[in-house]
Amino acid sequence: MTTTARAGARGNPWVAVRPGDDVAELARTVSSAHRSFVEGADTRTGGPGAGPSVRPVVFDSWVRSRDRGVNPRSVGDEDPLGGVELGGYRAAHPMALVRPVVRRLLVEDVADTGLLVAISDAAGRLLWVEGDSGAKDRAVAMRFVEGADWSEDRVGTNAPGTALAVDQCVQIFGAEHFSAAVHDWSCSAAPVHDPASGRILGAIDITGGPEVAQPQVLALVRATVAAAEAELRLHLLNSPRLLGAQAPGLATPGSAAPRLAVLGSGRPTLIRGGDRIPLSRRHAEILLLLAQHAEGLSGDQLSVLLDEVELDAVTIRAEMSRLRKVFGADGLGSRPYRLLVDLDTDVDEVRRALEAGDAAAALAAYRGPVLPGSDAPGVEEIREQVRARMQAALLRSGEQRLLARWTATPDGRGDSAAWAAYLSSIDPRSPMYDQVRARIAILDEQLGG
Repeated sequence: MTTTARAGARGNPWVAVRPGDDVAELARTVSSAHRSFVEGADTRTGGPGAGPSVRPVVFDSWVRSRDRGVNPRSVGDEDPLGGVELGGYRAAHPMALVRPVVRRLLVEDVADTGLLVAISDAAGRLLWVEGDSGAKDRAVAMRFVEGADWSEDRVGTNAPGTALAVDQCVQIFGAEHFSAAVHDWSCSAAPVHDPASGRILGAIDITGGPEVAQPQVLALVRATVAAAEAELRLHLLNSPRLLGAQAPGLATPGSAAPRLAVLGSGRPTLIRGGDRIPLSRRHAEILLLLAQHAEGLSGDQLSVLLDEVELDAVTIRAEMSRLRKVFGADGLGSRPYRLLVDLDTDVDEVRRALEAGDAAAALAAYRGPVLPGSDAPGVEEIREQVRARMQAALLRSGEQRLLARWTATPDGRGDSAAWAAYLSSIDPRSPMYDQVRARIAILDEQLGG
């Protein structure tokens, strides 16, 4: 099947290699797509020099990886968690309860197969990596080891990290990985959920050669996750408080406050301890608005900030009831609606850096627009305020490297003022000067049209 035909074929979008695909051809075309993307072409729209198209789930993950500053040529330099610290952390983690199931269904059958089975926490940290000894040795080179952080934020597109980011079982084939260091590997992964609250507890992953990207492997991972969640239900029957369901919205004494991540194209997420809990857009909107209004909001005020047409009181109450199940009833008050616990946000992180006059730190924390898919009036106002303050800080700085990074972001690509400032910072004798001037000409033509 050709790449063009494959792109238009119907089927499971989470499967990487479909029946009838020529794996060698697919490897070549995906590698070309990755090279084009890294060099700056849009591989999805097929613009000049863009190369072949890739699956939307892969393209969107590449964009998130690029916008978060992930290096496409390496897998980071953070030292893995290890020793007593790792041992204690994973022994107390809920995923330890499902490890016997994973070993029985997956690990026991992969010896001498070249395959690895990994279990991660909800933040993408690998708790256990087991399987073929030779494969484990080879995986050390790409730092796919116990204790390493394999979240999308750290290493870019990969099955366990992307499965956690989008809350879906997914396969990543060869060069679909954002990091070139992982292009010799393929993987299939799926998130594991708390049966009581629905929050993500971690992920189960199979990593190996191109055969791992076949549909039947994803089906095997799904079946293992189903068995793991059934095992958790049995544990919860005997110990209802086992997974922390008694007060999911509250930080334990001495722990960091929960954190709301709403910047960029990824799914909005509540980060609590080691858990990443995907949120619906509406729940993220409500939490963001309550975080910005410490004094609280009446039902009428909240409805106006969420919808221009205004939501009725019954709808607001229903949404708040559902949100309490995710955030914790003890963390949300009513009359007025308000937060009863501290909630940090990535928007606050950007604002703190801007208030400190640190444009570089603000840009590093700014992973994209605030909830870009939201049309809630209150969110749109926050989004525009943050964007405008970012632009103003970068223009004041006049730093070439910061302007270069900003003009590569979704907000900065059409920012003619930033492009002009970027051009003025470049030596006219530099080849980059002509490239930036050409980009400005294209923008001028588009705006004029």
